Amino acid sequence: MTCRPSISASGIVKAGVPFLLSSLLLAGSGCAATREAARKVARGYTGPRENLDVYLLIGQSNMAGRAPVERQDRAAVECAYVLNNFHRWARATNPLNRYSTIRKVNHEQGLGPGYTFAEAMCEADFGGHVGLVVNARGGSSIAEWRKGSEYYDEAVRRARIARETGVLKGVLWHQGESDLRNAGYLEELSKLVENLRKDLDSPDLPFVAGKLRRGKAVNKQLAELPLTVPYTAVVEAEDLTMLRDGLHFDSASARTLGRRYADAMLKLHEELGWCSEVEMLLPD
Repeated sequence: MTCRPSISASGIVKAGVPFLLSSLLLAGSGCAATREAARKVARGYTGPRENLDVYLLIGQSNMAGRAPVERQDRAAVECAYVLNNFHRWARATNPLNRYSTIRKVNHEQGLGPGYTFAEAMCEADFGGHVGLVVNARGGSSIAEWRKGSEYYDEAVRRARIARETGVLKGVLWHQGESDLRNAGYLEELSKLVENLRKDLDSPDLPFVAGKLRRGKAVNKQLAELPLTVPYTAVVEAEDLTMLRDGLHFDSASARTLGRRYADAMLKLHEELGWCSEVEMLLPD
């Protein structure tokens, strides 16, 4: 995997010096043609394991996605895949949570943050691919994600399956609307991160949580996560807009949230030093 540039909430790629230099090195080397050929896969992913970055997307309905899938959200993400119910990689098209093994009825699934997250991660990478394991459940409380629960066990099981053909690179979490009065939310979330890292054999696995549009008590605890658990981050959501139900992000906000998740994930990757391959390409 290569070093990626930062992405703003608006989705604009901010290319740093390493990104620009490595782009120049790649130009004219035939990599562009190779990359384009690799991405012309009709269905599924069959490439090398090390070229597929896998992300686990879990939580409740705003991670599952309840926003309308609009025209701009209908195409498959060019270099992204989603783990389907046959444990195979399918092209990443909405609704992404339709393959969740714990989801509610399929007609409730809509646009969530995973779509633009995948777009942004693809834009920030040099020819790699993104694999999404989307296994969210609307209305779930954090207690239902404790180790040994159905929701937790399914998330771990599917992440392990995805890990056979890809490299697990992070977890996206959006949940809390069912825990607005939970004074121990931070403690439970910290334990969730600890358990996932242990059970997925990845002690530094990046974990990005999203704040709620409304829920000051939970948001206050979420803000403390990066201060208490290493390699975690939290993205803002209090400025986003909701559907008429007042519970779920609208389409524009779901897209913005996904880009914010990508930006936070990329920064954690940089913090972990997952840029060594590009740095090797740079002149002394």
